[in-house]
Amino acid sequence: MRYDDGNGGGRFAGKAALVTGAASGIGRAAAERLAAEGARVLCADVNAAGVKETAAAIQTAGGEAVARVCDVADPAACRSAVAAALEAFGRLDVLCNVAGVGISAHATEIGIEQWQRVIAINLSGTFFTCQAAIPHLLETKGNIVNTASAAGLMGIAYTSAYAASKGGVVMLTKALAVEYGRRDLRVNCVCPGGVDTPLAQGFLPPEDPDPFLLQRMQLVPRLAEPWEIAAAIAYLASDEARYVNGAAFSIDGGQVA
Repeated sequence: MRYDDGNGGGRFAGKAALVTGAASGIGRAAAERLAAEGARVLCADVNAAGVKETAAAIQTAGGEAVARVCDVADPAACRSAVAAALEAFGRLDVLCNVAGVGISAHATEIGIEQWQRVIAINLSGTFFTCQAAIPHLLETKGNIVNTASAAGLMGIAYTSAYAASKGGVVMLTKALAVEYGRRDLRVNCVCPGGVDTPLAQGFLPPEDPDPFLLQRMQLVPRLAEPWEIAAAIAYLASDEARYVNGAAFSIDGGQVA
C-alpha cells in the first residue's frame, strides 16, 4: 500500500531513514511503512536473507531501499550502517532502532552470556546507532524512534534481562531527548506490549511459572500486529509529531494503564 499527502507525495518524501531489525516483525513493517510514505530506506539486520527480502519487497512496491547486514551489538557495524545510508542517500533524516532479542526465564536461571547478549543488542545496540547517527540527524533536523517495551514501563515476571534492557532504552530515549531537544533533534520510543512477531517466541513461559503472574502480562485477548506498531513509529518520525519529544508511546491494549 502507498500512502500520500494528497499532493502526490508522502510524509517522508525526499527523506532518508535507517531501520535496524528490518528483516522481520516490527522492523520490516516499519521499513515498509516509511518507504510507502516516500522515504528511501536503509534496511539493516544481522539476518542477511531476511533483510534482503525486506528491501526487495519495498522495491517491488515502488519504493527505494538498500539492504545492509549489521550486528548492532558491534559499534563499528553501527557506524558502517550509518555511513552506508549516507552513501546511498546523501542524508539521514530518521533513525528507527528496532533490532532486539527476547528471553523469558526465571531470574536465577539466566546465564551470564544470555544477560550480556540481551543488554548488548537491545540497549547497547540502540545507543551505538544513536551515537553514530546523531551528528547527521542534527544536520537535517531529523529524529530518532527507539523501540522499548511495556516491559520497560512495568514489572513483568520472567523478563528480568529484557525488562532491564528496555527500561534502559526508555531512559536513554528521554536523556537524548533532553540533551538534543533545543537543537531540533527529537528522540522518542514506542513501548509495545505483545506483538505477533518472531521475537514473541522468545517469551514462552519458563518451566513452573506462576499462573497469576502470567495473567498480568496482557489485558486484551490478542497480540498486536507489526503494522500497528509501524503506524505509530511512522507518526512519531513524521513532522506531524514535531512537538513530541522524549515520549514513551505505549501500544499495548491497555497493559500498563
